[in-house]
Amino acid sequence: MVDELLACGLLAADSGSLRFRHEIARLAVEQAIAAHRRTAIHRRILGALRARGDEDEAAMAFHAEGAGDAAAVLSCAPAAARRAAQLGSHREAAAQFERALRFTAEADAATAAGLYDGFVDELSLLDRAADAAAASQRALELWHVAGDRLREGDTTRRFSCIMWHLCRGRDAEVAAEAAVAILEPLAPGIELARAYANLAALRMLSGHSEAAIEMAQRAQSIAALVGVPEVASDALNTEGVATSVLGGEWTGPLRQALKIALAEGLQAEAGRAYCNLYAVYCGQRRFAEGEPFYTDGIAYCDDHDIATYGTFLRSERASALEKTGRWDEALALSREILEHAAPSPVVRLCPQNRIGAILARRGEPGVWESLDEAMAAADGTGEPQQIVPVRLSRAEAYWLEGRAADAIAEAELADDRSAGCDAWQRGAVAVWLRRTGSDRMPAGELAEPWQHEIDGNWEKAAQLWTDLGCAYDAALAMLAAPGEAALREAHSILAGLGARAAARLARHRLRALGARSIPAGPRAATRKDPLGLTRREREVLGLICAGDTNASIAAKLFISAKTVDHHVSAVLAKLGVPDRNAAASKALRLGLAGR
Repeated sequence: MVDELLACGLLAADSGSLRFRHEIARLAVEQAIAAHRRTAIHRRILGALRARGDEDEAAMAFHAEGAGDAAAVLSCAPAAARRAAQLGSHREAAAQFERALRFTAEADAATAAGLYDGFVDELSLLDRAADAAAASQRALELWHVAGDRLREGDTTRRFSCIMWHLCRGRDAEVAAEAAVAILEPLAPGIELARAYANLAALRMLSGHSEAAIEMAQRAQSIAALVGVPEVASDALNTEGVATSVLGGEWTGPLRQALKIALAEGLQAEAGRAYCNLYAVYCGQRRFAEGEPFYTDGIAYCDDHDIATYGTFLRSERASALEKTGRWDEALALSREILEHAAPSPVVRLCPQNRIGAILARRGEPGVWESLDEAMAAADGTGEPQQIVPVRLSRAEAYWLEGRAADAIAEAELADDRSAGCDAWQRGAVAVWLRRTGSDRMPAGELAEPWQHEIDGNWEKAAQLWTDLGCAYDAALAMLAAPGEAALREAHSILAGLGARAAARLARHRLRALGARSIPAGPRAATRKDPLGLTRREREVLGLICAGDTNASIAAKLFISAKTVDHHVSAVLAKLGVPDRNAAASKALRLGLAGR
């Protein structure tokens, strides 16, 4: 019989054992077995596995569940879950914990609570925050019944993390403080170190950077005392981000956090370090320096099945694409994040804000649906670094619509929460207060391009933005120019980006100056171009393909070198490529080079 099954290909020999060649075949055979016979068959297979000393906990857990052997499930399934987590298969780990939890009626309170804790850890890495919240609450109830204050405190810290993912900032902070209060009277150990590290992260996110650094260093002291590298990495991570907000040297702590995590195989901590390194570099518009942390981080998170941090990295990527004018790519990636596996509210927040801002700039529908959801989530977090960007996007959208009073109100609401922000966010607040017509002026140091705009040095600001690769910000800075040439250049950049709403403002400014031959809106040819290239951009692309330098292009088209810079930036953004060589290669592939 076995020979026949091997000959027909249903079974395959594998190192002295037999297996189904295809999973479909296995399922078909399994489903063909009468229900009343399955339990006995599972029991026989489980007995055979035990008799030969099989170490495949996942297989034993599967057959133990089929056999209804609660003791075997409670032994094998958690072991299989821990093994899967070590191998970076967190979905499998969560499934194994879920299997064990179906048999907790046969377990004592402490055993069941420990299983729920393990389940929560895996769900948190898979961005299943709602499921994690329910499991965490059940674990808290069980630890209370068991009378284990140490584990109750540690689970309260877990619950705090989950509340943050659900954009329930105040609940997260209350739980974090409660965890510390429960654990501090006990002997210092890993649980207290984790609680300090978690509270430090929440202090950092709420804009209290000095308090965050102090708490992070307290966590590091205990971590060094009891030898806990995961807490050392996590606390260094928080310290680095908080230091960046204060304008200090932040790369050392963050790189050390990543180094520890990678050396010790700490997957969650490595994912967080990659995210924060890339986010801070991009927040400071140091895109090239941040690029390796994105590429390495995405590979690491995908290889280790860390969906939460992989999604955060992709969200930061979309933010960088938006800042550098690659709006089609930013929209596509943001929408992909929203459509994938029902992400938690904190994951949805930034993509929705980004979508709303780009649609507003393009004068397209759907702006307020995205910005309203983003604002509700940001308010729920209570965090300045979440609230301020959304308020500024709303101020910009109102400004582009000509609703001056609403724009001022949003900019001032952003200002109300900007005290704990870094120089880049404070600078954005200051400039949008001015653009909207508010008479406020925030205190504190501003990032250099923003400071030049506040000082009225629009030309220097525009040049800095151009050097950073931020064409849209450069064009908005030029809108403050008193002369016609700069306004025409601003219009050219905005039209090239597809920022129709902002381009209208440039035309209004030109009319107010009495300029003749006001540029029209996007031509029909531009709208029909598959990549949205303007006639001028197609000319520039053709000369790039011919190997012309910017100076040569300027001479041939009778435009300034600075204008060529902006056209080249717009072409690269629309093609979604990093440099001129890549633009020429893509144009040749798409048959655009001769157009």
